[in-house]
Amino acid sequence: MAASPQTGNDQKSQKLATILRICEKMSEQRDVSALLDLVAREATLLLDADRSSIFILDRERNELWSKVALGSDEILRFSADKGIAGACTSTGQVINVRDAYNDRRFNSEIDIRTGYRTRNLLAMPLEKSDGTILGAFEVLNKRRGTFHGEDEEVLRILAAQAATAIETTKFIGDLTRTQEELAIQNAQLWREVESRPHHIVGNSPQIQQILRLVERIQDSTVNVLIGGESGTGKEAIARAIHFTSLRARKPFIALNCAALPENLLESELFGIERGVATGVQPRMGHFQAADGGTLFLDEIGDLSLTAQAKILRVLQERVVERVGGRVGVPVDVRILSASNKNLEEEIRQNRFREDLYYRLKVIHIVMPSLRDIREDVPLLANHFLDAFAREHNKGRMQFSPGLMRRLMDNPWPGNVRQLQNEVRRLVVCARRPVITEDDLFEGLPQGLQQPIPAPAPVPVAAKSDGRPRTLKSAVEDLERQMIEQTLASANGNQQRAAKMLGLSRQGLINKMKRFGLS
Repeated sequence: MAASPQTGNDQKSQKLATILRICEKMSEQRDVSALLDLVAREATLLLDADRSSIFILDRERNELWSKVALGSDEILRFSADKGIAGACTSTGQVINVRDAYNDRRFNSEIDIRTGYRTRNLLAMPLEKSDGTILGAFEVLNKRRGTFHGEDEEVLRILAAQAATAIETTKFIGDLTRTQEELAIQNAQLWREVESRPHHIVGNSPQIQQILRLVERIQDSTVNVLIGGESGTGKEAIARAIHFTSLRARKPFIALNCAALPENLLESELFGIERGVATGVQPRMGHFQAADGGTLFLDEIGDLSLTAQAKILRVLQERVVERVGGRVGVPVDVRILSASNKNLEEEIRQNRFREDLYYRLKVIHIVMPSLRDIREDVPLLANHFLDAFAREHNKGRMQFSPGLMRRLMDNPWPGNVRQLQNEVRRLVVCARRPVITEDDLFEGLPQGLQQPIPAPAPVPVAAKSDGRPRTLKSAVEDLERQMIEQTLASANGNQQRAAKMLGLSRQGLINKMKRFGLS
C-alpha cells in the first residue's frame, strides 16, 4: 500500500528538521576530527545506511585521508586517483553505485584492509561555495534497497554544510595555532628584553649615573623630562625608562613635535572623528594609542603655546577629546618628554608654559654631549662597528689605533648620532677588516674628502665687559663655526650638511635658528 501524500510531507519535514539540527551541531564544533565523526554519524542515521566516511583531499601529497571507522584514531590514506572517492573528488560529480564490486572504479583494497564488505554506496563531492573541492562524502550500504534520488538530495545539503564547517574549523584551528606561536615568540622576545634592561652604551660616570637613576625609578610612573643636545640619545634613554618600567608590555609611542605642523597637531595628538571634513576618516590620536603605556614627546620645546595648553589640559584631566568629538575619552599615559632647548630660558622668553614645564619635569635627566664623555667613544664606536658589520655581512672588523685616536679627538657636534653615522659609512666603504685613517676619505664626494677635523683651539677671549668667556659660549662658537663651514661646503644644501654633521635635518634647522644662521 502506497504512502499517502500527507505521510510523505511529514517525512520530508522531519528530514529537514533533522538536517537543520545537524547543521547547528556542525556550527558549534571546533575540532576537525570531532566534526568529521559528528557528520558521518548523523549522515549514517539520516540516510538509513550502515556506515559513512568523509575523505579530505591532501593536495600537496595528492592523497585522500579519512578515519578507518567512527571513534578510531587510525587514519586511512590512499592516492587521490583511486576508488569511488577519488573519482568523485576529481570530477566533482555525484556517484551512486548500486553494486560496488561490479564497478571498475571501486577500490576493493580498502575493504580488504578494513575487513568490511561494501555492497552499494553514494559519493558526494565536498565543495566550497567558490567551487574548490575539499574531498568526498561517502555513505555505504543502504539497509533496505539502494540509494535513490531523495538520498542524493539530502546528502548534497549535508555535504555543502559539512564543507563550510570543515573549512571554518580548519581556519579557526590555524588561527589558534598561529596565536599560540605568536604568544610563544612574544614571551621569548620579552624574556630577551627583560634580560637586557637598557640599550645605553657607556662607562663614563655621567652615563652610569643616568642608568642608576633609570633603575631607581623603574617602579614609578612619574613624568620625566630629558634634556641634551641633538644626537645625544634622548629617545634611547626614554625607551630604556619605558622598557624597565611597570608599563614595559604596554605601548611606547614616540612623536617628534618639531616635525608636526601646527594644523595637524590636535588631530595627531588627540585623534579625529568622522565627518569633521569631507573624506576625513576617524583616527585614534597618539594619547589614545599610548593608553596604559608611555608617550614620548620629542622636541617638546618647539610646540606653540596653544599646543602646550592643550597638552597641559590632558595631563590635568587625564581625558582627551577627539577633533569633532563631544565625549571625553579617559587615558592613562606616562609622559616622557625631551628638548635640546633650555626650557627655563624659553619660560623667561614667554615661549614655554611654566606650569607645563613643572608637570613634565618631575624627574630631570640631562644627556651629556659626546665631547664631554670622550672615554665612551671607543666603546660606542666598537658597539656600532659590530652591529653594522653584522648588518652588512662584513664579518669581524676592527679600528686601527690611529683611527681610534682620530675618533676620540673629534668634537662630534652631532654627538652619538654623528658617530653612529660615521661608523656606518666606514663599514660600508672599508675594503679590509681593519679600518684605518685612509678609510676616512672613502665614499666622500670630491671636494669633501677631508679627514675628520681635530678640535681647533678656541681662544679664551674676554667678553666686551671684560669678563672671561664661559665654556658654554666657547662650545657654541665652535658649533656655529662648524655649521657655517659645512653649509658652505654643501653649497647651502641643508639635507647634505645635516648628514655630514650627523644631525637630522630638523636638528640642523633648530641649531641654525638658535645661532641666527640663515
